Amino acid sequence: MSTNPLSLCLLRLSALGDVTHVVPLVRTLQRAWPLAQLHWIIDKGGQKLLEGLDGVVFHAYDKRSGLAGMRALRKQLPADGFDALLQMQVALRANVLSAFVPARRRIGYDRARAKDLHGLFINERIPDRPGIHVLDAIGSFCEPLGLTQTEVVWHLPVPDSAREWAKAQWADDGTPTLMISPCSSHVRRNWYPDRYAAVADHAAAKGWRIVLCGGRSELERDTTDAILAAMKATALDLVGKDTLKQLPALLERADLVMTPDSGPMHIANAMGSKVLGLHAASNPMRSGPYSDVRYCVDKYDAAARRFLGKPASELKWGTKIEFDEVMGLIGVEDAVAAFERYLADRPAA
Repeated sequence: MSTNPLSLCLLRLSALGDVTHVVPLVRTLQRAWPLAQLHWIIDKGGQKLLEGLDGVVFHAYDKRSGLAGMRALRKQLPADGFDALLQMQVALRANVLSAFVPARRRIGYDRARAKDLHGLFINERIPDRPGIHVLDAIGSFCEPLGLTQTEVVWHLPVPDSAREWAKAQWADDGTPTLMISPCSSHVRRNWYPDRYAAVADHAAAKGWRIVLCGGRSELERDTTDAILAAMKATALDLVGKDTLKQLPALLERADLVMTPDSGPMHIANAMGSKVLGLHAASNPMRSGPYSDVRYCVDKYDAAARRFLGKPASELKWGTKIEFDEVMGLIGVEDAVAAFERYLADRPAA
């Protein structure tokens, strides 16, 4: 765009990791056009996480509301529409929802990544660049507008009260902290409680504090209880005790966060914490912690060979290998080795 855009609409509903990936794009747009009006159509969970993001007007859409919710959302949007819509989600529901957004320019994914009739709802596409991280793909939505995302900045909106709550959970006594967020919303990406427990005990034997965090679902509670039952060491159980506004502050306090491919992985990365990511079902080069994958366990190629009969290099970029036993390819020794890599790199206290 040759002139300062009056207004832009971003559409990305979920999940928590993906909406976290959108924040650097918001910062890129704001640096280029500080007076631009930015509206973001998002889900309720994402809005709770990012509430207070400066310069952004959120419009929450509840997928359970169907077409009635889409019509109600349209009434919230500016009557004169937007200069451009950035349609960053290819699911059919999101594609239909985008039809209720008045915008002359409708920017979506390239043909290789488009699905669920995505092409019918857009009139421009981002460049086709296979082999890049999800965050970089989202960042490329500014390119049809004449920009390039050359810097990745988050600055997630974390209120002081959230940091005060996180600080109150354990003493700031110099003890390094391993935080375990054991569950992804994709259950086939989840590791096993006894293996989490073994790595936690290894870290505890090295003098580390162990903290467990997670949401309020039955799966997360049951998984956490199984980890605690299998552990020899003690751990601080904070599962179900934080809010989405407190979660970033909690993850920020950890020295190292062990988690599968999940929202907390990407929030922890955005907050500057190192991540011991557990990857077999997904490729860490595409969807791992963006800033640093050195402490990830990568069994993606082994999973491709075992479950799909070919090396990862022959798979379409972004292929998920979500089979029942895929996370069994990650052994305790793999995660312990990743922990020891971090320990070797960690500056002396």
